Amino acid sequence: MASALLEALLECDEGSRGPAWLADARRAAADALAREGLPGARNEAWKYTSLRALEQSRPTRDSDALTRAVDASLFALPVDGPRLVFVNGVYRADLSHVQSIEGASISTLGATANGELDPWRALLARNYESVDAAFARLNTALVADGPLIRVAPSARIDAPIHLVFVGAGRDIAWNARVLIELGERASLRVIEHHVGADATAQLGNIVVQASLGAAARLDLVQIQDTAADATLIRRSEISLADDATLSSHVLEIGARLARHDLDVDLRGRGARFVSRGVFALRGRQHADTHLDIRHDARDTTSDIMWRGVADDRARGVFHGAITVARGADGADANLSNKNLLLSPNAEIDTQPVLEIYADEVKAAHGATVGQLDERALFYLRSRGLPPDEARHLLIAAFCATALAEVPADLRAHLEAMLTARLPQIGDA
Repeated sequence: MASALLEALLECDEGSRGPAWLADARRAAADALAREGLPGARNEAWKYTSLRALEQSRPTRDSDALTRAVDASLFALPVDGPRLVFVNGVYRADLSHVQSIEGASISTLGATANGELDPWRALLARNYESVDAAFARLNTALVADGPLIRVAPSARIDAPIHLVFVGAGRDIAWNARVLIELGERASLRVIEHHVGADATAQLGNIVVQASLGAAARLDLVQIQDTAADATLIRRSEISLADDATLSSHVLEIGARLARHDLDVDLRGRGARFVSRGVFALRGRQHADTHLDIRHDARDTTSDIMWRGVADDRARGVFHGAITVARGADGADANLSNKNLLLSPNAEIDTQPVLEIYADEVKAAHGATVGQLDERALFYLRSRGLPPDEARHLLIAAFCATALAEVPADLRAHLEAMLTARLPQIGDA
């Protein structure tokens, strides 16, 4: 039975929009949602994240997204390149800056004619068979807009493409879809940036789908800094062909409830995935990060390192699963997740999972949850630092490790954002 949330959202008839194949996919997704609903406490993938309060809400679609006032300083970054801004899931040309780039095509789902959507059919019409992916079903059923990016073979796009998603207003639900395709030997930098403007009990739901051709490279930075009372559900699905590389850096500091599923399929021989991420939570924030990495080909590599910090009554969840399939000999997989609890009332649950079905594999995984090193604190205090300043310095250094490989033009800005969310001097 559908919850109050789904009943409210599925009243919006989106099935007639787009080509016939997309309308069919929308109806199928809506039918599955109405039949199976959202995942509950008995669902293994969601057992640490309760959706009960969200299911009782009745948000509406935003009819004023094209005219809402938005302060551009919310998403200012020290980068120079194309910027696409979506307010409550709707493209805003007045806030965007998109110039022509040789070798790249940039458009939006909402402005693309039916026939021009056919090359994206496999992604847009994907059938999500499990209730685990209920929000991806919801996205398929209701999404109306989002960026479409295609990079030609051998094209190197040096300027980063800045994708901004603004949540604004009260009791609103919105969906967005990001589709990215890189041709053989192409390269691209993308910054996915989530911010909030006076959002109360808002639900944002975004799906990112990317396909990397042979020897292509995607550098992806995902910044989640949305409004304190918002709920943001994200799903990132990325497939890599032979010798392709995905470099991912994730910063999670916003939202009251945040969920991010990162699914990476190393389907080509020699494909490589490097992931660095950090979440810093306080108050009653809840962040749930699920990584599902699959080695499907020989000589593939995954190198994953995440950090987590929780203060006050915050709760962090990290699930890192790596699967090495049959035939993926020569795979090299490594996952490390370290976390700090800064309050006796904070909680972090971490689950590293490793499944190996191939021979001649190198694999390692580990996770820790603890408190600040008293010996390190003593050392800093013995050098003259006050206790609260020493504590702040150690926490900042612990988190900054995850951002060390971000390009210099952006790293200092992200470190400042992160530091602003950590316990300040005088708070200890």
